[in-house]
Amino acid sequence: MTRRRLAALGALLLGAGALVLALVAAVQAFPRGLAVLALAAAGAAALWAGLLRTGLARAAELTAGALGLGGALALVLGGGTLAELLLVALLALAFACTRTAFAVHVPLLSMPPPRRPALFFNPRSGGGKAERFGLAREARERGYEPIELAPGTDLERLVRDAVAAGADGLAMAGGDGSQAIVAAIAAEHELPYACVPAGTRNHFALDLGVDRDDVVGALDAFVDGGERRVDLAEVNGRVFVNNVSLGLYAEAVQRPGYREAKLRTLLATMPEVLGPQGRGLDLRWVGPDGHRHRSGAAVLVSNNRYRLGRAVGSGTRPRIDDGLLGVTVAGAPTGRGGRGRLPQRPWREWTAPSFEVTAHHPVPAGIDGEATMLAPPLRFRIRPAALRVRIARAHPGASPSAGLPSGAGATLRTLVRIAAGRDPLAADRAARTSPIPRTPATKET
Repeated sequence: MTRRRLAALGALLLGAGALVLALVAAVQAFPRGLAVLALAAAGAAALWAGLLRTGLARAAELTAGALGLGGALALVLGGGTLAELLLVALLALAFACTRTAFAVHVPLLSMPPPRRPALFFNPRSGGGKAERFGLAREARERGYEPIELAPGTDLERLVRDAVAAGADGLAMAGGDGSQAIVAAIAAEHELPYACVPAGTRNHFALDLGVDRDDVVGALDAFVDGGERRVDLAEVNGRVFVNNVSLGLYAEAVQRPGYREAKLRTLLATMPEVLGPQGRGLDLRWVGPDGHRHRSGAAVLVSNNRYRLGRAVGSGTRPRIDDGLLGVTVAGAPTGRGGRGRLPQRPWREWTAPSFEVTAHHPVPAGIDGEATMLAPPLRFRIRPAALRVRIARAHPGASPSAGLPSGAGATLRTLVRIAAGRDPLAADRAARTSPIPRTPATKET
Protein backbone atom coordinates (compact mmCIF):
# COMPACT_ATOMS: atom_id res chain seq x y z
CA MET A 1 0.00 0.00 0.00
CA THR A 2 1.42 3.39 -1.01
CA ARG A 3 2.18 6.20 1.39
CA ARG A 4 -0.51 8.39 -0.21
CA ARG A 5 -3.12 5.67 0.19
CA LEU A 6 -2.23 5.09 3.84
CA ALA A 7 -2.36 8.84 4.47
CA ALA A 8 -5.79 9.12 2.81
CA LEU A 9 -7.13 6.23 4.90
CA GLY A 10 -5.70 7.84 8.02
CA ALA A 11 -7.24 11.21 7.18
CA LEU A 12 -10.69 9.67 6.64
CA LEU A 13 -10.59 7.55 9.82
CA LEU A 14 -9.18 10.33 11.97
CA GLY A 15 -11.63 12.83 10.51
CA ALA A 16 -14.55 10.53 11.28
CA GLY A 17 -13.25 10.01 14.81
CA ALA A 18 -12.86 13.76 15.27
CA LEU A 19 -16.46 14.31 14.14
CA VAL A 20 -17.80 11.83 16.71
CA LEU A 21 -15.66 13.29 19.48
CA ALA A 22 -16.71 16.80 18.51
CA LEU A 23 -20.34 15.88 19.14
CA VAL A 24 -19.40 14.26 22.46
CA ALA A 25 -17.34 17.27 23.55
CA ALA A 26 -20.03 19.73 22.51
CA VAL A 27 -22.60 17.89 24.69
CA GLN A 28 -20.35 17.21 27.69
CA ALA A 29 -18.79 20.63 28.01
CA PHE A 30 -21.20 23.12 26.48
CA PRO A 31 -20.30 25.85 25.53
CA ARG A 32 -16.55 25.27 26.05
CA GLY A 33 -16.65 22.18 23.83
CA LEU A 34 -17.93 24.21 20.89
CA ALA A 35 -15.17 26.76 21.46
CA VAL A 36 -12.51 24.04 21.45
CA LEU A 37 -13.93 22.60 18.23
CA ALA A 38 -14.11 26.00 16.52
CA LEU A 39 -10.59 27.00 17.54
CA ALA A 40 -9.07 23.65 16.54
CA ALA A 41 -10.82 23.57 13.16
CA ALA A 42 -9.96 27.18 12.38
CA GLY A 43 -6.35 26.67 13.47
CA ALA A 44 -5.91 23.58 11.27
CA ALA A 45 -7.46 25.35 8.26
CA ALA A 46 -5.22 28.39 8.74
CA LEU A 47 -2.08 26.24 9.01
CA TRP A 48 -2.99 24.41 5.81
CA ALA A 49 -3.59 27.67 3.93
CA GLY A 50 -0.40 29.22 5.29
CA LEU A 51 1.76 26.42 3.96
CA LEU A 52 0.66 27.33 0.43
CA ARG A 53 1.00 31.10 0.63
CA THR A 54 3.98 33.41 0.44
CA GLY A 55 5.32 36.51 2.20
CA LEU A 56 3.18 38.28 4.79
CA ALA A 57 0.10 36.20 3.94
CA ARG A 58 1.99 33.03 4.82
CA ALA A 59 3.25 34.45 8.11
CA ALA A 60 -0.24 35.68 9.02
CA GLU A 61 -1.91 32.33 8.21
CA LEU A 62 0.67 30.29 10.11
CA THR A 63 0.43 32.62 13.10
CA ALA A 64 -3.37 32.39 13.07
CA GLY A 65 -3.16 28.61 12.84
CA ALA A 66 -0.77 28.36 15.77
CA LEU A 67 -2.96 30.68 17.84
CA GLY A 68 -6.08 28.68 17.00
CA LEU A 69 -4.61 25.32 17.95
CA GLY A 70 -2.87 26.86 20.94
CA GLY A 71 -6.14 28.38 22.13
CA ALA A 72 -7.93 25.05 21.78
CA LEU A 73 -5.18 23.30 23.72
CA ALA A 74 -5.26 25.97 26.43
CA LEU A 75 -9.00 25.47 26.91
CA VAL A 76 -8.48 21.72 27.17
CA LEU A 77 -5.61 21.96 29.65
CA GLY A 78 -7.51 24.55 31.64
CA GLY A 79 -10.20 22.10 32.60
CA GLY A 80 -11.23 20.27 29.46
CA THR A 81 -12.45 16.73 29.22
CA LEU A 82 -10.59 13.76 27.79
CA ALA A 83 -12.84 13.96 24.71
CA GLU A 84 -11.70 17.55 24.06
CA LEU A 85 -8.06 16.60 24.41
CA LEU A 86 -8.48 13.70 21.98
CA LEU A 87 -10.36 15.97 19.58
CA VAL A 88 -7.44 18.40 19.28
CA ALA A 89 -5.03 15.52 18.76
CA LEU A 90 -7.22 13.85 16.13
CA LEU A 91 -7.68 17.08 14.18
CA ALA A 92 -3.93 17.70 14.17
CA LEU A 93 -3.24 14.15 12.96
CA ALA A 94 -6.00 14.32 10.32
CA PHE A 95 -4.50 17.58 9.05
CA ALA A 96 -1.05 15.97 8.76
CA CYS A 97 -2.44 12.93 6.96
CA THR A 98 -4.44 15.06 4.53
CA ARG A 99 -1.36 17.11 3.70
CA THR A 100 0.61 13.92 3.02
CA ALA A 101 -2.18 12.43 0.89
CA PHE A 102 -2.28 15.49 -1.38
CA ALA A 103 1.46 16.07 -1.55
CA VAL A 104 2.76 15.65 -5.08
CA HIS A 105 6.32 14.54 -5.77
CA VAL A 106 6.81 14.51 -9.53
CA PRO A 107 8.99 11.75 -10.98
CA LEU A 108 11.82 13.52 -12.79
CA LEU A 109 13.76 12.37 -15.83
CA SER A 110 17.28 11.20 -15.06
CA MET A 111 19.81 13.26 -17.00
CA PRO A 112 23.61 13.56 -16.81
CA PRO A 113 24.80 16.53 -14.72
CA PRO A 114 26.32 19.47 -16.60
CA ARG A 115 30.12 19.52 -16.63
CA ARG A 116 30.53 23.31 -16.32
CA PRO A 117 27.47 24.75 -14.57
CA ALA A 118 27.41 28.42 -13.61
CA LEU A 119 25.55 29.97 -10.68
CA PHE A 120 24.61 33.64 -10.99
CA PHE A 121 23.73 35.19 -7.65
CA ASN A 122 22.50 38.57 -6.51
CA PRO A 123 23.99 39.21 -3.04
CA ARG A 124 21.27 41.79 -2.28
CA SER A 125 18.22 39.63 -3.06
CA GLY A 126 16.10 38.28 -0.25
CA GLY A 127 17.81 40.43 2.37
CA GLY A 128 21.22 38.95 1.60
CA LYS A 129 20.34 35.24 1.45
CA ALA A 130 23.28 34.43 -0.82
CA GLU A 131 25.77 35.59 1.80
CA ARG A 132 23.80 34.25 4.74
CA PHE A 133 23.74 30.74 3.27
CA GLY A 134 27.25 30.92 1.82
CA LEU A 135 25.99 30.12 -1.67
CA ALA A 136 29.26 30.92 -3.45
CA ARG A 137 31.16 28.45 -1.26
CA GLU A 138 28.45 25.81 -1.47
CA ALA A 139 28.33 26.21 -5.25
CA ARG A 140 32.08 25.70 -5.65
CA GLU A 141 31.90 22.52 -3.56
CA ARG A 142 29.31 21.18 -6.04
CA GLY A 143 31.31 22.09 -9.15
CA TYR A 144 29.59 25.35 -10.05
CA GLU A 145 31.32 28.51 -11.12
CA PRO A 146 29.75 31.21 -8.89
CA ILE A 147 29.30 34.56 -10.67
CA GLU A 148 28.24 37.54 -8.58
CA LEU A 149 25.86 40.13 -9.96
CA ALA A 150 27.45 43.43 -8.90
CA PRO A 151 25.51 46.75 -8.86
CA GLY A 152 25.14 48.10 -12.37
CA THR A 153 26.03 44.78 -14.02
CA ASP A 154 24.04 43.69 -17.05
CA LEU A 155 22.84 40.21 -16.05
CA GLU A 156 21.91 39.21 -19.59
CA ARG A 157 25.39 40.07 -20.87
CA LEU A 158 26.94 38.22 -17.93
CA VAL A 159 24.98 35.06 -18.71
CA ARG A 160 25.64 35.19 -22.45
CA ASP A 161 29.37 35.62 -21.81
CA ALA A 162 29.32 32.56 -19.53
CA VAL A 163 27.55 30.49 -22.21
CA ALA A 164 30.07 31.63 -24.81
CA ALA A 165 32.86 30.55 -22.44
CA GLY A 166 31.44 27.02 -22.20
CA ALA A 167 28.85 27.01 -19.38
CA ASP A 168 26.50 24.08 -20.04
CA GLY A 169 24.10 24.60 -17.13
CA LEU A 170 22.65 27.88 -15.81
CA ALA A 171 21.41 28.49 -12.25
CA MET A 172 20.11 31.73 -10.77
CA ALA A 173 19.92 32.72 -7.11
CA GLY A 174 17.86 35.89 -6.97
CA GLY A 175 14.44 37.42 -7.56
CA ASP A 176 11.93 36.31 -10.18
CA GLY A 177 12.90 39.08 -12.61
CA SER A 178 16.45 37.75 -12.65
CA GLN A 179 15.17 34.18 -12.90
CA ALA A 180 13.30 35.13 -16.09
CA ILE A 181 16.46 36.51 -17.73
CA VAL A 182 18.51 33.40 -17.01
CA ALA A 183 15.64 31.04 -17.89
CA ALA A 184 15.14 32.78 -21.25
CA ILE A 185 18.79 32.31 -22.21
CA ALA A 186 18.79 28.70 -21.00
CA ALA A 187 15.74 28.00 -23.18
CA GLU A 188 17.33 29.77 -26.14
CA HIS A 189 20.39 27.51 -25.96
CA GLU A 190 18.52 24.36 -24.80
CA LEU A 191 20.58 24.31 -21.60
CA PRO A 192 19.36 22.95 -18.25
CA TYR A 193 18.30 25.60 -15.75
CA ALA A 194 18.05 25.53 -11.96
CA CYS A 195 16.10 27.97 -9.77
CA VAL A 196 17.73 28.70 -6.41
CA PRO A 197 15.18 30.39 -4.07
CA ALA A 198 17.35 33.25 -2.82
CA GLY A 199 14.87 36.04 -3.59
CA THR A 200 12.23 37.58 -1.34
CA ARG A 201 9.07 35.71 -2.33
CA ASN A 202 10.35 33.11 -4.80
CA HIS A 203 7.00 32.60 -6.55
CA PHE A 204 8.56 30.79 -9.51
CA ALA A 205 10.43 28.40 -7.21
CA LEU A 206 7.19 27.67 -5.34
CA ASP A 207 5.29 26.67 -8.47
CA LEU A 208 8.24 24.73 -9.89
CA GLY A 209 8.25 22.60 -6.75
CA VAL A 210 11.55 23.86 -5.35
CA ASP A 211 11.60 23.85 -1.55
CA ARG A 212 11.93 27.55 -0.71
CA ASP A 213 13.18 26.73 2.78
CA ASP A 214 16.09 24.69 1.40
CA VAL A 215 18.16 27.32 -0.41
CA VAL A 216 21.44 25.39 -0.32
CA GLY A 217 19.76 22.09 -1.18
CA ALA A 218 18.44 23.62 -4.42
CA LEU A 219 22.04 23.59 -5.68
CA ASP A 220 21.86 19.79 -5.80
CA ALA A 221 19.73 20.20 -8.95
CA PHE A 222 22.95 20.06 -10.98
CA VAL A 223 24.50 17.29 -8.89
CA ASP A 224 21.97 14.47 -8.83
CA GLY A 225 18.76 16.27 -9.74
CA GLY A 226 16.12 15.25 -12.26
CA GLU A 227 14.67 17.17 -15.18
CA ARG A 228 11.22 18.26 -16.27
CA ARG A 229 10.09 20.67 -18.96
CA VAL A 230 7.94 23.68 -18.12
CA ASP A 231 6.44 26.55 -20.06
CA LEU A 232 7.66 30.10 -20.48
CA ALA A 233 5.55 33.08 -21.50
CA GLU A 234 6.45 36.29 -23.26
CA VAL A 235 5.05 39.72 -23.98
CA ASN A 236 6.36 41.58 -27.02
CA GLY A 237 9.29 39.18 -27.09
CA ARG A 238 10.24 39.60 -23.41
CA VAL A 239 10.11 36.39 -21.38
CA PHE A 240 8.37 36.24 -18.01
CA VAL A 241 8.12 33.30 -15.65
CA ASN A 242 5.21 34.39 -13.43
CA ASN A 243 2.91 37.13 -14.67
CA VAL A 244 2.42 40.56 -16.17
CA SER A 245 0.05 42.94 -14.40
CA LEU A 246 -1.65 45.83 -16.19
CA GLY A 247 -3.97 48.43 -14.75
CA LEU A 248 -4.25 49.74 -11.21
CA TYR A 249 -1.42 47.76 -9.61
CA ALA A 250 0.94 48.41 -12.51
CA GLU A 251 0.14 52.14 -12.33
CA ALA A 252 0.94 52.18 -8.60
CA VAL A 253 4.24 50.32 -9.05
CA GLN A 254 5.45 53.11 -11.35
CA ARG A 255 5.03 55.75 -8.61
CA PRO A 256 8.03 57.05 -6.62
CA GLY A 257 8.00 55.70 -3.07
CA TYR A 258 5.94 52.61 -3.91
CA ARG A 259 8.39 50.21 -2.27
CA GLU A 260 8.50 52.29 0.93
CA ALA A 261 4.70 52.69 1.20
CA LYS A 262 2.94 50.16 -1.02
CA LEU A 263 -0.57 50.35 0.45
CA ARG A 264 -0.55 54.15 0.68
CA THR A 265 0.63 54.46 -2.93
CA LEU A 266 -2.00 52.01 -4.16
CA LEU A 267 -4.79 53.84 -2.32
CA ALA A 268 -3.59 57.18 -3.71
CA THR A 269 -3.58 55.76 -7.24
CA MET A 270 -7.18 54.49 -7.14
CA PRO A 271 -9.09 57.81 -7.35
CA GLU A 272 -6.65 59.21 -9.91
CA VAL A 273 -7.21 56.26 -12.22
CA LEU A 274 -10.66 54.86 -11.40
CA GLY A 275 -12.43 57.78 -9.69
CA PRO A 276 -15.11 60.03 -11.27
CA GLN A 277 -12.44 62.50 -12.38
CA GLY A 278 -9.87 59.83 -13.15
CA ARG A 279 -8.38 59.28 -16.57
CA GLY A 280 -9.39 55.61 -16.57
CA LEU A 281 -7.51 52.68 -18.03
CA ASP A 282 -7.29 52.71 -21.80
CA LEU A 283 -6.80 48.95 -22.24
CA ARG A 284 -8.70 47.03 -24.89
CA TRP A 285 -8.80 43.28 -25.33
CA VAL A 286 -10.80 40.50 -26.95
CA GLY A 287 -12.41 37.97 -24.65
CA PRO A 288 -12.92 34.25 -25.23
CA ASP A 289 -16.36 35.09 -26.64
CA GLY A 290 -14.72 37.01 -29.49
CA HIS A 291 -16.10 40.39 -28.37
CA ARG A 292 -14.00 43.49 -27.68
CA HIS A 293 -13.89 44.84 -24.14
CA ARG A 294 -12.26 47.50 -22.00
CA SER A 295 -10.72 46.63 -18.64
CA GLY A 296 -12.33 47.99 -15.50
CA ALA A 297 -9.46 47.84 -13.01
CA ALA A 298 -6.73 45.35 -13.85
CA VAL A 299 -5.56 42.67 -16.26
CA LEU A 300 -3.28 39.83 -15.14
CA VAL A 301 -1.66 37.60 -17.75
CA SER A 302 0.25 34.66 -16.31
CA ASN A 303 2.51 31.84 -17.37
CA ASN A 304 -0.17 29.16 -16.79
CA ARG A 305 -3.33 29.67 -14.77
CA TYR A 306 -3.30 30.82 -11.16
CA ARG A 307 -5.63 29.30 -8.64
CA LEU A 308 -7.63 32.34 -7.51
CA GLY A 309 -10.47 33.03 -5.13
CA ARG A 310 -9.99 29.98 -2.91
CA ALA A 311 -8.85 29.88 0.69
CA VAL A 312 -6.42 27.02 0.10
CA GLY A 313 -3.81 27.29 -2.62
CA SER A 314 -4.91 30.72 -3.77
CA GLY A 315 -2.17 32.59 -5.60
CA THR A 316 -0.33 29.46 -6.75
CA ARG A 317 -0.34 27.67 -10.11
CA PRO A 318 -1.31 23.98 -9.96
CA ARG A 319 0.45 23.43 -13.28
CA ILE A 320 3.29 25.22 -15.01
CA ASP A 321 3.38 22.89 -17.99
CA ASP A 322 -0.19 23.15 -19.28
CA GLY A 323 0.73 25.06 -22.45
CA LEU A 324 -1.68 27.94 -21.80
CA LEU A 325 -1.61 31.52 -20.59
CA GLY A 326 -3.83 32.41 -17.65
CA VAL A 327 -5.84 35.60 -18.26
CA THR A 328 -7.73 37.33 -15.46
CA VAL A 329 -9.62 40.61 -15.83
CA ALA A 330 -10.87 42.41 -12.72
CA GLY A 331 -13.58 45.06 -12.98
CA ALA A 332 -16.79 45.23 -14.93
CA PRO A 333 -15.85 44.83 -18.60
CA THR A 334 -17.97 46.60 -21.16
CA GLY A 335 -18.01 46.23 -24.89
CA ARG A 336 -19.98 45.89 -28.05
CA GLY A 337 -22.17 42.95 -28.59
CA GLY A 338 -25.44 41.84 -30.01
CA ARG A 339 -28.62 40.70 -28.45
CA GLY A 340 -28.69 37.59 -26.34
CA ARG A 341 -25.27 38.10 -24.77
CA LEU A 342 -24.84 36.82 -21.24
CA PRO A 343 -24.45 39.42 -18.43
CA GLN A 344 -20.83 40.30 -17.79
CA ARG A 345 -19.21 39.23 -14.53
CA PRO A 346 -16.92 41.66 -12.64
CA TRP A 347 -14.22 38.97 -12.51
CA ARG A 348 -13.40 36.92 -15.61
CA GLU A 349 -10.82 34.19 -15.91
CA TRP A 350 -9.84 32.03 -18.86
CA THR A 351 -6.89 30.34 -20.53
CA ALA A 352 -5.53 30.74 -24.06
CA PRO A 353 -2.30 30.19 -26.01
CA SER A 354 -2.12 33.89 -26.88
CA PHE A 355 -3.67 37.21 -25.84
CA GLU A 356 -3.45 40.80 -27.07
CA VAL A 357 -4.06 44.15 -25.37
CA THR A 358 -4.22 47.42 -27.30
CA ALA A 359 -4.05 51.02 -26.10
CA HIS A 360 -3.47 54.54 -27.43
CA HIS A 361 -0.39 55.14 -25.29
CA PRO A 362 2.49 53.24 -23.67
CA VAL A 363 1.14 50.89 -21.00
CA PRO A 364 2.52 50.72 -17.43
CA ALA A 365 3.20 47.10 -16.55
CA GLY A 366 4.61 45.00 -13.76
CA ILE A 367 6.57 42.09 -15.27
CA ASP A 368 7.42 39.52 -12.61
CA GLY A 369 7.11 42.36 -10.08
CA GLU A 370 9.36 44.82 -11.94
CA ALA A 371 7.94 48.11 -13.21
CA THR A 372 8.27 48.92 -16.91
CA MET A 373 6.45 50.57 -19.82
CA LEU A 374 5.30 48.55 -22.84
CA ALA A 375 4.54 49.90 -26.30
CA PRO A 376 1.14 48.78 -27.62
CA PRO A 377 -0.07 46.45 -28.91
CA LEU A 378 0.90 44.03 -26.14
CA ARG A 379 1.16 40.56 -27.65
CA PHE A 380 1.31 37.71 -25.15
CA ARG A 381 2.03 34.10 -26.04
CA ILE A 382 2.89 30.87 -24.28
CA ARG A 383 5.96 28.83 -25.15
CA PRO A 384 5.05 25.25 -24.24
CA ALA A 385 7.78 23.04 -22.75
CA ALA A 386 10.40 25.67 -23.58
CA LEU A 387 12.53 25.32 -20.44
CA ARG A 388 14.54 22.33 -19.21
CA VAL A 389 14.35 22.65 -15.42
CA ARG A 390 16.57 20.63 -13.09
CA ILE A 391 15.24 20.10 -9.56
CA ALA A 392 16.92 18.47 -6.58
CA ARG A 393 15.58 14.97 -5.92
CA ALA A 394 14.71 15.90 -2.34
CA HIS A 395 12.34 18.65 -3.53
CA PRO A 396 8.72 18.03 -4.64
CA GLY A 397 9.08 19.10 -8.27
CA ALA A 398 5.46 20.32 -8.36
CA SER A 399 3.39 23.21 -7.02
CA PRO A 400 1.95 22.72 -3.51
CA SER A 401 -1.52 23.15 -5.03
CA ALA A 402 -0.93 20.57 -7.80
CA GLY A 403 -2.86 17.85 -6.01
CA LEU A 404 -5.32 19.96 -4.04
CA PRO A 405 -9.05 19.66 -4.83
CA SER A 406 -11.04 22.87 -5.18
CA GLY A 407 -13.41 22.51 -2.23
CA ALA A 408 -14.43 20.54 0.86
CA GLY A 409 -16.64 18.14 -1.08
CA ALA A 410 -14.00 17.53 -3.72
CA THR A 411 -11.41 17.01 -0.97
CA LEU A 412 -13.50 14.29 0.65
CA ARG A 413 -14.23 12.57 -2.67
CA THR A 414 -10.56 12.63 -3.66
CA LEU A 415 -9.48 11.20 -0.30
CA VAL A 416 -11.97 8.36 -0.78
CA ARG A 417 -10.62 7.65 -4.29
CA ILE A 418 -7.02 7.61 -3.11
CA ALA A 419 -7.90 5.38 -0.14
CA ALA A 420 -9.67 3.00 -2.53
CA GLY A 421 -6.53 2.71 -4.64
CA ARG A 422 -7.74 4.92 -7.52
CA ASP A 423 -5.11 7.67 -7.43
CA PRO A 424 -6.44 10.50 -9.65
CA LEU A 425 -2.94 11.97 -10.03
CA ALA A 426 -1.19 8.87 -11.35
CA ALA A 427 -1.80 9.62 -15.03
CA ASP A 428 -1.07 13.29 -14.46
CA ARG A 429 2.32 12.52 -12.89
CA ALA A 430 3.24 10.38 -15.89
CA ALA A 431 2.23 13.15 -18.30
CA ARG A 432 4.43 15.67 -16.51
CA THR A 433 7.58 13.75 -17.37
CA SER A 434 6.90 13.97 -21.11
CA PRO A 435 8.99 16.59 -22.93
CA ILE A 436 6.52 16.70 -25.82
CA PRO A 437 4.48 19.95 -25.83
CA ARG A 438 0.75 19.78 -26.39
CA THR A 439 -1.29 21.91 -28.77
CA PRO A 440 -3.42 24.07 -26.48
CA ALA A 441 -6.91 25.40 -27.04
CA THR A 442 -8.67 28.40 -25.56
CA LYS A 443 -10.98 27.69 -22.67
CA GLU A 444 -12.77 29.80 -20.06
CA THR A 445 -12.77 28.87 -16.37
